[in-house]
Amino acid sequence: MEIKNKSDLNVSEKSADEVKIIFTPSGHQGRVTKGLTLLEAARQMGVDLDSVCGGRAMCGRCQISVSEGEFAKHKIISKSSHLSPQSNSEKKYAQKRNLSKERRLSCQSKILSDLVIDVPPESQVHRQVIRKVADDREIIINPGIHLYFIEVTEPDMHDPSSDFERLCKALIEQWGEKVSHDISADLHVIQKLQSTLRNGNWKVTVAIKDKCKVIEIWPNLKEEIYGIALDIGSTTISAHLVNLHTGVTIASAGEMNPQIRFGEDLMSRVSYVMMNSRGEEDLTKAVREGIQKLINYATKKVKIEISDVLEIVFVGNPVMHHLFLGINPIELGGAPFALSIDDTFECLAKELDLSLSQGTRVFSLPCIAGHVGADAASATLAEKPHKKSEISLIVDVGTNAEIILGNNQRILAASSPTGPAFEGAQISCGQRAANGAIERVRIDPLTHEPRYSVIGIDGWSDEECFHSGENIQNITGICGSGIIEVIAEMYISEILTSDGIIRGDLQQKSNRIIKNGRTYSYKLTDKVIITQNDIRAIQLAKAALHAGFRLLMDKLQIEHVDKVYLAGAFGSHIDPKYAMILGIVPDCALKSVTSIGNSAGAGARLALLSIDERKEVKNLVKNIEKIETAVEPNFQKHFVEAMAFPHKSNPYPLLRKQVSLPKKEIVNENKKIRSRRRL
Repeated sequence: MEIKNKSDLNVSEKSADEVKIIFTPSGHQGRVTKGLTLLEAARQMGVDLDSVCGGRAMCGRCQISVSEGEFAKHKIISKSSHLSPQSNSEKKYAQKRNLSKERRLSCQSKILSDLVIDVPPESQVHRQVIRKVADDREIIINPGIHLYFIEVTEPDMHDPSSDFERLCKALIEQWGEKVSHDISADLHVIQKLQSTLRNGNWKVTVAIKDKCKVIEIWPNLKEEIYGIALDIGSTTISAHLVNLHTGVTIASAGEMNPQIRFGEDLMSRVSYVMMNSRGEEDLTKAVREGIQKLINYATKKVKIEISDVLEIVFVGNPVMHHLFLGINPIELGGAPFALSIDDTFECLAKELDLSLSQGTRVFSLPCIAGHVGADAASATLAEKPHKKSEISLIVDVGTNAEIILGNNQRILAASSPTGPAFEGAQISCGQRAANGAIERVRIDPLTHEPRYSVIGIDGWSDEECFHSGENIQNITGICGSGIIEVIAEMYISEILTSDGIIRGDLQQKSNRIIKNGRTYSYKLTDKVIITQNDIRAIQLAKAALHAGFRLLMDKLQIEHVDKVYLAGAFGSHIDPKYAMILGIVPDCALKSVTSIGNSAGAGARLALLSIDERKEVKNLVKNIEKIETAVEPNFQKHFVEAMAFPHKSNPYPLLRKQVSLPKKEIVNENKKIRSRRRL
């Protein structure tokens, strides 16, 4: 029976065999015939109520609770007794799965009288799950793949239809509008269809993609399937194993990108392809093997079958994107940096030499431009600046800094060649963030004596706990966050001038300032010395980054941004204060600068769990304006001015209100000292 009305029927119009039902929190309401199950009523009314088994009291996803009492607004009284008693099937389920006394299975609960029914979050098809513990943003779960349990009629001499035809008929009859009336299947499904139907005694679960494609089949009831959100970075690869029903990440794994043996930075790897015949095949094989290893590890960690992973969503910079798909990246190595594809893309996992289910799909988010990849698109999807009125700046620092700027009126994107200095490379004592690396630094402005903390060692260097054992001997270098902090501390302690020169005149005051050829260095420890060349490497990197976001600000005709988001591993560990002191981010309130961690991975998870998010990122990327810094005439001007700390012509007034920086006259005096030396 069809619902006569969903919201505004008068009680007086109710016939004797009809009752009123209100579902919360959706607010759907209407009149239905007595004797229907709550699941049937929910389907008729378009209520978000989950089920895999199709009303057979097997999956338990359709749990509800009755709201009891008199509801004056709706002019009804709702009671638990207005539902039929527990059926035998429901009792069996309750014994096996510990169904609470407050809950009923809607597929077994027949409606006897008026009711107000609460559908808990875990029973909703489009559930909301928290994406980050630290904030209240949520994912509305709406994956592209769903499980459906069906009973297929057995073949009959009087009915010559095929097994697949009867399977399609069962899907349409038992699941209605949830599936298309034009269903197809992968070849491997057809190949095992007959044996699976008979092994399951004509009861099977099918995985259907986009309502119309059967991509996997199992005998009997199958309740859970999984997906992988994959972030392929040039340095590291991370994989997050996600339950497609609950939206919960149940395992994560990460490792160094095995392509590093062909070159640490992207252009080195592109050069390898250019210099070696079929070099792209070597790089593609390496990254695919690394990804397979991560997926194997994640699934074994939580003891699930790897064949239960039915979808992978991946993001990465353009070179990583192309190499994973087996596309030669040579065109990305020089102007005009043409992408092979700048749209979403989907293929079978087996086409990428990944060993999962034969029906597993791989979905790629779109790259934005030749140097702004799917990882930047994913971060933009996660943070959603296009849905906010405030101007947001998203910066993902790697070998290339990917920069997004804008709001709900206009979004721009660019990349800037920062190089690997921010990651500790090209620094005399630099290293990646690992045990033994100095990661935090503080310098006394009067004595110029340092304090520092080291990854893997408890406490700070001036604390007793730090010196227990052989900790000092375990210091091996300084990582990206450490080099940022030590240079910023050198500047605010007036060891370093605003244009990046280590002051040799302080050598008489502090034995930390040491002669190093024609320049000076700062001795942080006996093993870790910050040289003038180290300062210059950071200046070049930060100037390129600053020039990039300044160009985008010019395009938007703005002088200030409202929010700054630091993405990636670098953004997770850098202190916003020190980033601003060096001019790595624009002048703004420190509280406006936020670390968002692996936002590229977060965006990949969004796309994995929601086809609506996939549509959103597809449209988003089409509307992003791409700015190529290499052809912008003002890039060099901005670059030169940004070499100073924090900037040559911008005094960073908001920063100076929050942090005590060297006064201008001190900087001028330092210039006089250098001028006298040159004379």
